[in-house]
Amino acid sequence: MQQIKGIFGLIWKLYIAFVFFVFAILFYPLFWTLQLKATWRKHGFQIFVIWSWMMRIFCIYPVRYKLKSPLPKAPYIIISNHSSYLDIFLLHSILPQHPFAFLGKAEILRYPIVRTYFKALNIPVYRKDKSKAGQAFVQAKKAVENGWSIVIFPEGTIPEENIPQMIPFKNGAFRLAKDLNIPIVPLTFTQNFHLFSDPTIILGPAHPGVVEVYIHPFISPERIAQLSVSELSDYCYNLISAPITVAHPELMKKM
Repeated sequence: MQQIKGIFGLIWKLYIAFVFFVFAILFYPLFWTLQLKATWRKHGFQIFVIWSWMMRIFCIYPVRYKLKSPLPKAPYIIISNHSSYLDIFLLHSILPQHPFAFLGKAEILRYPIVRTYFKALNIPVYRKDKSKAGQAFVQAKKAVENGWSIVIFPEGTIPEENIPQMIPFKNGAFRLAKDLNIPIVPLTFTQNFHLFSDPTIILGPAHPGVVEVYIHPFISPERIAQLSVSELSDYCYNLISAPITVAHPELMKKM
């Protein structure tokens, strides 16, 4: 039975990849055109919003807001747990109100077409090169100065085991929030890990289903200033992980 589920999951992952690349190719000419002038680039964000909606519709991923707190005035830093590529695919249609850029691993630049989309509006992080990693945060600061919000997954990667249990946060997002004096918007995804598991897990789970998301109350710059980086990191970790523990009580047995 488990093997049959794994085969279905593999077929579903291939279908999602097909849908993803069909829209990537369809939107490419318009997106490429919008990158010709800096003043047009924010319009490119709307292409990602439409693309995200197409993924939700064609891949049968309706979104249920378990908590939908008001957003602060932009720009801000968006943080979330990271257990699936769905966290990325769907975020534009979940938070379409204000353009944002991802701080993401530079390995994605290896892929044609996707590389163009990523480099145009997002910021690659070269994790194995400390000097280039520092440049990413300089770019993030410039993006905020130009009115963009920033998305950072503080775990730094999708955990390799015990998903959806989170791994410790890295401090970059919290240092950036303190340096820029902007709010933090924390999110939690509780089901994405089994709706679309890491593609490298060939027979891992993948199927249509409801995406559950919590948009937590934002953390104001005043509150951020009162906390140290480690205190802020711990606070956000506990805030984001709480709904996961409630949705998956079996995690408590592993702790």
